[in-house]
Amino acid sequence: MPIRQSVCYPGLKPADMTADAFFALLADIGYEAVDLFADSNDFGELVPAAKKHGLVITCIIGHNGITQGLNNRETHEECERQLRKSIDIAADYGILSVVCFSGIRQPGIGEDEAAEITAEGLRRLAPYAERKGVNLILELLNSKVDHNGYQCDHTDWGVAVCELVNSPRVKLLYDIYHMQIMEGDIIRTIRDNIAHIGHFHTAGVPGRHEVDETQELNYSAIARAIDQTGYDSYVGHEFIPEGDAVDALRQAFKIFKQ
Repeated sequence: MPIRQSVCYPGLKPADMTADAFFALLADIGYEAVDLFADSNDFGELVPAAKKHGLVITCIIGHNGITQGLNNRETHEECERQLRKSIDIAADYGILSVVCFSGIRQPGIGEDEAAEITAEGLRRLAPYAERKGVNLILELLNSKVDHNGYQCDHTDWGVAVCELVNSPRVKLLYDIYHMQIMEGDIIRTIRDNIAHIGHFHTAGVPGRHEVDETQELNYSAIARAIDQTGYDSYVGHEFIPEGDAVDALRQAFKIFKQ
């Protein structure tokens, strides 16, 4: 079964292209979905436009939590308020997943305790997500280059949180770019932890640019490895093109079209 691919919007949309034209282009290339990282006030226009072209909406950002997230009990109430609202929006629009974040490391809190606190925050939401049929995907980000101090920066830590929550609706957003920076060993890690991965993101390393021969990751091999696991959700492209964005999107699609 070919890997199902999505594209992050609006990050990869050329500035001179309307949303409707961009969605039409994605469908023409062969993409099946969009990661909709736009203002929720625009969803009433964007979601129908994407669906008109046969595109699934894979995920939306659930809360403002990259710095103040689920690893701090003092922010649980606010995170829960924002995430419940996002779950409702996702359920109303038929969106698959809501992205959530650990937040940055808290002084005096060890890794194991922080995992338990994060799991507590997610356990407050998991039953609601289950009832609504929406996934919560905890994003793995690097703390070395882009997000200084971010706690969910290693796969093992994210998996530990998922296991503590123990909900079929709580998984990881495995960002290949970020995890190459933090730990490498991408293919083995994906194979060993695929049961806990609910979505993927791609980008080239270094620089977060095209997934082409100018960067260090062998995305063709990574795509084959993902396909061989039987993974049946989406791989979303989130790179920042240095060249022509449309050419880069065509190239990325071809690499992952197993």
